Amino acid sequence: MNELEDRLTKDFLESLTTLSRRLKTRFDARVTAHGLTFARGRALMLLVRTPDITQKELACKLGLEQATVVRLLDRMEEHDLIRRIPDENDRRVKKIHLTEQGEAGGQLVKSIGEAIRQEVFGDIPIKDLEVAIAVLQSASASMDENSD
Repeated sequence: MNELEDRLTKDFLESLTTLSRRLKTRFDARVTAHGLTFARGRALMLLVRTPDITQKELACKLGLEQATVVRLLDRMEEHDLIRRIPDENDRRVKKIHLTEQGEAGGQLVKSIGEAIRQEVFGDIPIKDLEVAIAVLQSASASMDENSD
């Protein structure tokens, strides 16, 4: 890697890290203002987008240990946001269903996410977004190819 490539990759990673941190902070502030935690907000957003997801699938999508997700879902169940229903094909597997209150919370979180995306990316030309997506996908594929 030459000096220019080294500087650009460092700058890219720093920019990506900063953006990720700032997006998390903004999302957290907005969901917290509505009485939700960051973790519950993320879970609700995923549950609205992915009905009939299992606890294991949710843990994977959230990037959390299954035990951590079980505790999160326990709290969400206590707040009447979700119900866990045994899968009809495998009673050991629990599917997560939003309650009416959970659906309302999920729609609120979804609208918060959409507003943040519009604020952050709304003025960026589509072609630039397409290039950025291609770069990130290429980097991700490179990590898959060079995994330990």
